[in-house]
Amino acid sequence: MDKERVAAWIDGYERAWRTPGTEPLAGLFTADATYRQGPYDEPLTGLPEIEEMWDEERTGPDEVFEMTSEIVAVDGDTAVVRVEVTYGEPDHEEFRDLWIMRFAEDGRCRSFEEWWSAPD
Repeated sequence: MDKERVAAWIDGYERAWRTPGTEPLAGLFTADATYRQGPYDEPLTGLPEIEEMWDEERTGPDEVFEMTSEIVAVDGDTAVVRVEVTYGEPDHEEFRDLWIMRFAEDGRCRSFEEWWSAPD
């Protein structure tokens, strides 16, 4: 992986979050990918579990949010990214995340771990 490929993956992730349904996830994650929503959380394993979480976590196509990201490091198949997300009304929330991602050779993520924090 390199910074350009990681940046493209992040753009795809944001686009997928804004898109109804879960079809774009197969282009982002391997079929056996793991997705850990916090450093102490048990990982979701496989695309079906990730898809289920994806549908449960989003509020719908009218969800308003801003997302910025900064690639901190890329080393071989591993990337670390700092992400800030601010949700608009009615549920104003903001988060700062660190994402640790490991990629398969085809550029899809095989391991995703987020360390998030909120101001409260």
